[in-house]
Amino acid sequence: MSWLTVPFESDLVRQGWLAGVLAVVGCSVVGTWVVIRSLSFMGDALAHAVLPGIAVATLLGFNPVVGAFASAAVTVAGIEVAAHRGRVTQDTGIGLLFVGMLALGVMIISRSQDFATDLSTYLFGDVLGVGTGDLWMEGVAAVVALSASVVLYRPFLALSFNEEKAASIGMRPRLASAAMLLLLAVAIVASFRAVGSLLVFSLLVAPPATASLVLRRVPAIMAGGALVGVAAVTAGMVLSYHLDTAGSATMAGLAVAAFFVVLAGRELAARTVLARAV
Repeated sequence: MSWLTVPFESDLVRQGWLAGVLAVVGCSVVGTWVVIRSLSFMGDALAHAVLPGIAVATLLGFNPVVGAFASAAVTVAGIEVAAHRGRVTQDTGIGLLFVGMLALGVMIISRSQDFATDLSTYLFGDVLGVGTGDLWMEGVAAVVALSASVVLYRPFLALSFNEEKAASIGMRPRLASAAMLLLLAVAIVASFRAVGSLLVFSLLVAPPATASLVLRRVPAIMAGGALVGVAAVTAGMVLSYHLDTAGSATMAGLAVAAFFVVLAGRELAARTVLARAV
């Protein structure tokens, strides 16, 4: 048992673990809607789209969180405009904004090498480097995600399964879609300090996707995803301590690995039942 408990004797590890838990709880709630609506590409695009905002904010001396959120908001607005007024499909709009924002971020970074180390943290995370302010932001984001999912549960659910039906019964799907994308941006921005803008996608999609393999109801998937995520965060902190690996990457990798383990287990169980039936 000491192998499991020794890492948590450090204040940094305990604070990092809390940061990971808060991040994965908020991400699991929002990520459930992402998985149900098949918006994984959108989540990936937004995770990369915060890069130019972070770069500009860092260069100008502002809080990178402000820049990240502004960049995400611009991307969400651009995707909505491209999809509804540009006569292109949503995935085309996402792809264009994804590449465009990423290219802009790289262009800005290439102009200065002074903050390369800071940007590495923003891209890949530093779960042991989060501060009290970051924890509060993650906590608020988790509460906002949960509250919005409760208040907008019916519009989100109707939008996820039948957008035309949602419009016919007055659910205003375009407004619900914008709210969902804004919620996605909040979850990504709140978590990027802990797990990085590139790795946050794994906590956003992997835990709820894993839960959806064995659960069907949306609230159950949210709760199951949060449990899977917390387990990945806890195991990731322990392994990163003993193996001297990056904590953020270890947590993210375990979250993805959990999906394939559960998938393999489900397939094995199905084959066993089929074999017995024959």
